Amino acid sequence: MSVRLKKLQDQVMVITGATSGIGLTTARMAARNGATLVLTARNEDALRQLCEEINHHGGEAVYIAADVGNEEEVRNVARKATERFGGFDTWVNNAGIGMYGSLMEVSTADMRRLFDTNYWGVVYGSREAARHLRHHTGPFGGAIINVGSEVSDRAAPLMGMYSASKHAVKGFTDALRMELEKAGDPISVTLVKPGATDTPFPQHAQNYLAEDPELPSPVYAPEVVAEVILHCAEHPERDMFAAGSARMHSLEGGMLPRVMDWLMEAMFFKKQKSNRPANRSDDALYRPTTALHQRSGTRNDARESSLYTKTAMNRRVLTPALMVGAGLAVAALIGTANAASRRE
Repeated sequence: MSVRLKKLQDQVMVITGATSGIGLTTARMAARNGATLVLTARNEDALRQLCEEINHHGGEAVYIAADVGNEEEVRNVARKATERFGGFDTWVNNAGIGMYGSLMEVSTADMRRLFDTNYWGVVYGSREAARHLRHHTGPFGGAIINVGSEVSDRAAPLMGMYSASKHAVKGFTDALRMELEKAGDPISVTLVKPGATDTPFPQHAQNYLAEDPELPSPVYAPEVVAEVILHCAEHPERDMFAAGSARMHSLEGGMLPRVMDWLMEAMFFKKQKSNRPANRSDDALYRPTTALHQRSGTRNDARESSLYTKTAMNRRVLTPALMVGAGLAVAALIGTANAASRRE
C-alpha cells in the first residue's frame, strides 16, 4: 500500500541514541526543521542539556533516559511520548555500539551485549512503533527508520560482531516491512545504510585491538546521514545508502565477493588501526560515555556531502553516469586487489 507521511514540521519524532554522532546530528537538524522531538539515550545529563539547547532555540524536545537493550525501558519511551504528545509519527532506531577485535578473541558476553543494543534495541523499538503507528487514521501514516550500515551488506574483518548485528538488523527490517505491508498497516519501514561516518563511533566502540581503531577513508560528515534519515521521515523509501562509498561497497561485495574478501584481507586489517595506543576510557558497551559530540575530533578529511546520496534522494534512480562510475569502481577494485597481491 502507498503511505503518505507528514512534513517534518508537523511530526512528532522519536530518536534513539540521540546524544552522540548520527543521532545527535539528526536531532538538531530535525529541530531546525520544526519537528517535535522525543529523545532517548542512556546519558540523562546529556539528554537534559540537549533538550534545553533545542527548546532555547525555539524548538520543542523532551527526553526519556533509556537503554534500548531493555524492552520495558523502550516501551516506556513509547508510553511517555503518547502521554505527552498523543503519539508520534516517526521512530528512528539509531542507537548502536561498535566492536573491534578478532572473532576468536572477543568474549561471548561482549558479543551478547552488543546484540542487546544493536539488534534487540531495533527489534524492541520497531515493535513498539508498529503497535502505535498501525492505529494511525486519516490521510497520513507513520515511519519506522532503522539505521543499519554498509556492513549490513558486506562484512568487514575486525568488525565481525558489529557486521553480524547489522546483517541481523537488515533481515529483521526487510521481514517487518513485508509483514506490515501485507497487513495493510499505514507504516513506511526504511533501512538507512551509512558508509564510514565521522562520529565518535571508534572512540565509543568496545576495542580489543592494541591501537585505537580508525575508520578507513572515505569518511563522510554525519550530516549526510541525518539528511537521509529526515528525507525518509517525509518520503517512504525501502532503503537508502548514506554515502556513495556505501553503495559501491555493497555492489562490489555482491558482484565480486571473493575479490572483496581478498582486498579486505590484504588492506583492511591495517586500515582500521590508527597509530595511537588503545585508549579504552570511553568504551560505551556497558555504560554511558561522554556525549553531545557530533564528530570524532580526530579527522580533518570528512566529506561534507555525497553526490550519490543527493541524487538518490532527489530522483531515487541512479543516472547512467553513476552506473558507469560503479563499473569503473569495480574495475579499480580488481586492479587494487591484484596490486596488493603482488606486494605480498
